[in-house]
Amino acid sequence: MPSGAAEVQNDVDVGERLREIRGRRRLTLREVAERAGLSESFLSQVERGRASASIASLRRIADGLGIGISGLFQPLEPARPRVLRRADRPTLAFGILGRKMLLTPQPLHELEVFVGELEPGGSTGAEQYAHGDSEELFVVLRGTVRLELGDELHELETGDSIDYRSSTPHRIANAGEEPAEVMWIISPPSY
Repeated sequence: MPSGAAEVQNDVDVGERLREIRGRRRLTLREVAERAGLSESFLSQVERGRASASIASLRRIADGLGIGISGLFQPLEPARPRVLRRADRPTLAFGILGRKMLLTPQPLHELEVFVGELEPGGSTGAEQYAHGDSEELFVVLRGTVRLELGDELHELETGDSIDYRSSTPHRIANAGEEPAEVMWIISPPSY
């Protein structure tokens, strides 16, 4: 490298990154340690740079935080507006006759927003599912859907919304004759 060139530093302090993600998700050391199946003292030492974690431990920590392991190695970036074009949305076929599109650019630490489309007869799957323990707001943008929320059943129309914990088993089905469009707003991200 020429002597006059600026040096670029790409190293990420994994402990600092871990502490920052944990704080943004409002999780205690104990909560992450329990989710990861590790001791609270070990996790504290990793955060303070006094212990190194194996890849297997980092995988467990990332799972406990509800992120991919790569999230622990991404440098912190200053907040700035980012555009995610409709054509560039990550899209996932899900359930029966449905697809889900991510609206929030990654990584967005506090919030995750998806829109979904369900054809008539479509659903999120044959069984209820749960993920993480986040606040989840579900909004019907178009159509009529049936939301199974544990033992409760809710019939929702265009413009209706409902909030619940993502840890509560839930299932959504299009209850109408036309395609339905829905939105999930999840904080902190748990997908």
